[in-house]
Amino acid sequence: MKFSINGITIPDTAMTRDATTFVRDTESDLLFHHSSRVYYWAALAGRRLDLKVDAELLYVGCMFHDVGLTHEHCSCDKRFEVDGANAARDFLQQYGVKQADIDKVWTAIALHTTPGIPQFMAPEIALVTAGVEMDVLGINYDHFSDTEREAVVQQHPRPAQFKEEIIQAFYDGIKNKPDTTFGNVKADVIADKQPDFSPMNFCSVIRQSRWVG
Repeated sequence: MKFSINGITIPDTAMTRDATTFVRDTESDLLFHHSSRVYYWAALAGRRLDLKVDAELLYVGCMFHDVGLTHEHCSCDKRFEVDGANAARDFLQQYGVKQADIDKVWTAIALHTTPGIPQFMAPEIALVTAGVEMDVLGINYDHFSDTEREAVVQQHPRPAQFKEEIIQAFYDGIKNKPDTTFGNVKADVIADKQPDFSPMNFCSVIRQSRWVG
């Protein structure tokens, strides 16, 4: 029987089914279930806020948001968020999705670790970040009922050590390209795992530029 929580389900289309298969085959169990929970938090938040949302686009954005952490889709020089966004773009192009909609999904994934901006953008963009923030940071935890939280976690289990395991998953996906964390929250992940890490400093970059004054 198809899982549903307060009327929220995964849209049953070829594209979403293929997205599920793609992510299931690419990510670890930890990331797959995390991404799946992100979709339900995002969709439930959209329902609560009475937002008009394209559920297919939202689902692909949520499911692909951490694909850039995987070995198969990790570049050597780009932020993992951009790697995931690029993977989603390539996936969506196979289904004849409009460029404007591809751009929404790309932006949703690219900005999901840049707080304070997505919330003012299109619902599909805002809600991907909202879903991630709920699952990882517990932001707006109390906006979801006990029944909603329990149902989603039963469907997509959250390990007892999820907090530490997701931090480790972040680290494993970005540790070989620490400079790509400049200006976003993932620099904190490197610093947590490598106490001697010296992140790039914005003021130092300004002072060391080739400008005279």
